[in-house]
Amino acid sequence: MTQATDSQGTSTRPYLLRALHDWCTDNGFTPYIAVHVDQRVQVPLEYVKNNEIVLNVGFEATSGLKLGNEFIEFRARFGGSAREIIVPVDHVVAIYARENGQGMAFPAPSGVAGVEGVADEDTTVVSPPALRLATPHDAQTATKDTGAASPEGAADGASDGDDEPPPPPAGGARPALKRIK
Repeated sequence: MTQATDSQGTSTRPYLLRALHDWCTDNGFTPYIAVHVDQRVQVPLEYVKNNEIVLNVGFEATSGLKLGNEFIEFRARFGGSAREIIVPVDHVVAIYARENGQGMAFPAPSGVAGVEGVADEDTTVVSPPALRLATPHDAQTATKDTGAASPEGAADGASDGDDEPPPPPAGGARPALKRIK
């Protein structure tokens, strides 16, 4: 991710990631990030599927977590062995609370190639397994918080923020996010 030199300023993505990570932590939720994997991302490739990986970035699951402006860095255990994880911020396609699916999705990085050794029939970016990105038609029925996500299956036009979030999906199903454009 390069620094912008025009009136646009720097990317808001690292600031939003830190804010949503803080929100998850403050509310007792587990923050997860969905990451598009290519040669710039350092993660255990055996856990990558369709050039994507979902990582628990909670303080209980990580050691030395640094949510920087350019990279997210930490150490975590995968299959019992400690690994160093380095993710460019622009490769994070979503951050959300595992318990209720609330969070935010971001555009996938543009012009990235697949990772050698990772099954990939083509270099098309697909939605992370935990996400369902909304189509423009879905925007009419999305929640009132623009850019925020709601669990899939929640009532259309649901809560105004005062109600308690819906319970986590039964059967270990993963929550899903909608992208509101």
